[in-house]
Amino acid sequence: MNNILEARGLCKNYGSFALDDVTFEVPRGYIMGFVGPNGAGKTTTIKLILGLIKADSGSVNVPGKEQIGVVMDAPLYVDDWTMKGVESAISPFYQNWNVNKFSEYLKTFGLDAKKKVKELSRGMKVKLQIAAALSHDAKLLILDEPTSGLDPVARDEICDLLREFVTDDGRSVLFSTHITTDLEKTADYTTFILNGRIVFSGAKDTLLEKYARVTGGLSEVSEEQKKLIIGYREHGTGFEGLIETANIARLPRGVLSEQATLDEIIIFMNKEARINEQAESVHVVGL
Repeated sequence: MNNILEARGLCKNYGSFALDDVTFEVPRGYIMGFVGPNGAGKTTTIKLILGLIKADSGSVNVPGKEQIGVVMDAPLYVDDWTMKGVESAISPFYQNWNVNKFSEYLKTFGLDAKKKVKELSRGMKVKLQIAAALSHDAKLLILDEPTSGLDPVARDEICDLLREFVTDDGRSVLFSTHITTDLEKTADYTTFILNGRIVFSGAKDTLLEKYARVTGGLSEVSEEQKKLIIGYREHGTGFEGLIETANIARLPRGVLSEQATLDEIIIFMNKEARINEQAESVHVVGL
């Protein structure tokens, strides 16, 4: 498959946190959701991809900078710039900048060219960044938490824009967000990072089909069966957790299972990682 972005063996050690062998690719013509809990390494990975920081080891293969559009949760534009001021400031950096396209996108997105950046809502600021990216014919959009704090209507509009973006000329999106419902609606592929390591990277549906959420009574599972349950936790008289669908048959019939959401997969796998960290800490102290 033709990939627009390839990250291979990226490592970055900060002492208290490290990216370890981060490897994934974004296929051309698709939206890749980049998920994981806060502090998992999403933003660090994006900075490495963009060349904002230098990796200790590993490589990144991406299009030239002119073909990359970056959309952050807040634009790096001066608050007192008007929409035209934004264009004047950034257009010289792009040989393919199209004045007419930018003007058209401002109208399409309902952005008044005379307004200042500081007068825009968060949703409008995201649209402004997308308008800028589309006006220099970006082939890859990289988004870092752009829908955080937006209301459902604004988020849905942004998701529609991304779906429309990838329908033209094999364009692709790397969409980092903790709002997994947006990814369930838009993403074709998912890369899941946890504690600086890639847990899964592939088709979104493959990830969703791989795991199930299970619930049952405390007396229904043995200690051995509990080991099959990822992020096992008890509440009241019952338990819940995540399990690989291939292992469901190893649990008693009374245990209920249903397809897990992306949110649940992240939550339970993060909980499992914390449980393992605590167990390792106890083991080290015991030595």
